[in-house]
Parts: sequence; C-alpha cells; structure tokens
Amino acid sequence: NNRHFLILGIGKTTLIQKAIEALKSSGVTIDGFYTQEVRESGRRIGFDVVTLSGRRGALSRLGSDSSSTKREYRVGQYVVDLVSFEQLVLPVLRNVDLDGDTEKKVCIIDEIGKMELFSQSFIQAVRQILTSSRTTILGTIPIPKGKPLGLVEEIRSRKDVKVFNVTRENRDNILQDIVTTVQNCRK
Repeated sequence: NNRHFLILGIGKTTLIQKAIEALKSSGVTIDGFYTQEVRESGRRIGFDVVTLSGRRGALSRLGSDSSSTKREYRVGQYVVDLVSFEQLVLPVLRNVDLDGDTEKKVCIIDEIGKMELFSQSFIQAVRQILTSSRTTILGTIPIPKGKPLGLVEEIRSRKDVKVFNVTRENRDNILQDIVTTVQNCRK
C-alpha cells in the first residue's frame, strides 16, 4: 500500500508546484517546501528554499574558487548554506507530524537531494515523517548520477513508496495521476 510518493525526472519542481495548487484547492492539508532557482542577469547563481507558508531563504549560492579554511558543503560550484536551510525547513518538517494531531497531511519535500542531505537533522526529520501514519510525503529526488545517495535509495526501496518518473512524453498527463493518487491514499 503506497503512502509516500517521489517524483523523479524532468521539470519536477514545476510539477510539484502544480500539484500543491491542485491538492490545496481540493482541501488537502499540506505543508512543506520547494526549491527555486535564483537568477541574476540571466545566469543561475544558486537555489532558495521556499516554504508553503511563504518564507524563503538561501539553500546554496555560487562559491568562490578560492580554497576557504572553514568547512564548506559544496555541490559542484555551489556552496550549501546549511544554517539557512535548516532554520527554514526543520520547523516545517517537525510541525507536520506533531503528536495528537489526527488530521492526515501531505508534506512536500522538494527535494531530497545532495544539497539537502548534508543536513543530518533533515535526514532524521524525513525518516520520522516516513514512519508516521498520518503524513504522506510527496517529494522529489534527483536523477542518480555517480554514487547513490543513501537516504534516497533507502526511501526508494521502501514498500510504501511509489516513484513517478516524469518524461517529456508524460509530463502533461502525469500531474492528474499524482494528484489523484495522493488524494486517494489519504482516505
């Protein structure tokens, strides 16, 4: 029985934003965050995290090439702002699953990727939600490149997780499929 859903492939963030709107308007209780590109005069300089309540903060920015002495979390040319990420995202993930709250919820996690997985607290929070009976995760994962990401593989191999693979061919029709599937598993 699928209870959590992951989106893999192209245009994941756009798709998840559309899913958020559709689920909200159908009355589903939903929280979480998505990632947005930050551009400056046409070039991408990093990513921000945006919570569904509208708060925004840095996830990563282009780093300088000079070797810095402080410990940096880097993915390619981006330096991850772990403090900013955790301050925004952890309260959302922890609130989504408060005890005593019987209402079923959907938690958006865009994405469970390399940048986010530098945070041990994020990993713990996601694992916590996965075991909750009240919360459904609708998340995105990166296309595997190189070494598999531990948490991503762990989630993908769970029996209660379904992965939607988005391609150019199916990306227009898959939205309805995702929304319906999520709505049905909440009943």
